Amino acid sequence: MELVSPGIGLILWTLITFILVLFLLKKFAWGPIMDALTKRESFIEDSIKAAENAKKEMANLKAENDRLLEEAKVERDRIIKEANVAAKQIVEEANAEASKEAQKRVEEARIAINIEKQAALAEVKTQVANLSVQIAEKLMRHQLSNDAAQKALVQDYISELKVN
Repeated sequence: MELVSPGIGLILWTLITFILVLFLLKKFAWGPIMDALTKRESFIEDSIKAAENAKKEMANLKAENDRLLEEAKVERDRIIKEANVAAKQIVEEANAEASKEAQKRVEEARIAINIEKQAALAEVKTQVANLSVQIAEKLMRHQLSNDAAQKALVQDYISELKVN
């Protein structure tokens, strides 16, 4: 039966060895392992906090980006509207200027036509006067004795007269 029941000495030495190993593990291994686990736990907590802060910062940046994008769209729309108004104004000014220029040219043409008309009328008057003088000169040169000869001469000159 000795094999089945251990002796008190063996139990005592096993117990002393176990306590000694437990003490050594506690003194040299348990502390550093616990310190490493504590450091690891605080690192993980800090990482989680940093990730949450980064997530909040990303949300803030996204909101800021959306706000800036909306402001840029509003500014773009305002600039386009101003450009359209300016373009319409430029077109209206150009049309008004073209209309003024056209009226000015029409008036200048009307004046030029009137001047040419007056010049043509003056020339016609001059030609009529010259023709009248020529007719009178021819009549004076001929000594006409009777009315029949005068009438025949006048009819002859009138038939020779060419109107331009």
